[in-house]
Amino acid sequence: MGSFSIWHWLIIGLVVLVLFGGGKLSGLMGDAAKGIKAFKNGLKDDEDDVKAKKDDEPKA
Repeated sequence: MGSFSIWHWLIIGLVVLVLFGGGKLSGLMGDAAKGIKAFKNGLKDDEDDVKAKKDDEPKA
């Protein structure tokens, strides 16, 4: 009862495909990938800002 067989996953996948359609589902995945890429670029920019601030500080 606790685990799903391959048939359960195939039926769930078929229902999702019918509800969202092939084009909508791939578009949704593409948007998710763009969001992840933008998030990573934002983190990278923050790290660059921190390094730039450290370089601007006067040495004692």
